[in-house]
Amino acid sequence: MGRRTMLAVAGWLATAVVATLIGVFAIRLVGESLTGTPGGVRSQEEIARALAEPEPVAPATPTGVPTPGPQVTTASPGSPSAVTGNRRSFATRGGGAVAECVPGGVYLVSWYAHQGYRTDDVDRGPDDDAEVKFVSPDDEDELSVRCVDGVPRLEPDDD
Repeated sequence: MGRRTMLAVAGWLATAVVATLIGVFAIRLVGESLTGTPGGVRSQEEIARALAEPEPVAPATPTGVPTPGPQVTTASPGSPSAVTGNRRSFATRGGGAVAECVPGGVYLVSWYAHQGYRTDDVDRGPDDDAEVKFVSPDDEDELSVRCVDGVPRLEPDDD
């Protein structure tokens, strides 16, 4: 009976060693996909090149058509925002916008309405000032931007 027990233990140990070796080999075969960074590690040059690429442009919503929910409107290719300028983002209780100073003045690159508001009127420029009005059933909020020394600045509310 001692010999059978020894053979059983030896067989169990041999099976455990073979299973462990197969597991280690499989992990090495698969490589970084299990243990490494997805897509590999990027160099500083690759990151700088990726950041220098232009942002994708989403389709713009039709102008003059109010939308009931959150709205994001972006510039189309060939619009004044194609000229790189000093961009700043602004937010109010009704929504927000991204403005940029371009040779013709200030230009609204994009805007969005917060939940419960909708975009009512937009003067995106380029002009001396650019404005977007957000309305809700109970409130009206206007975001107005002007360029001061080449930097977009939020104008104080006139209310």
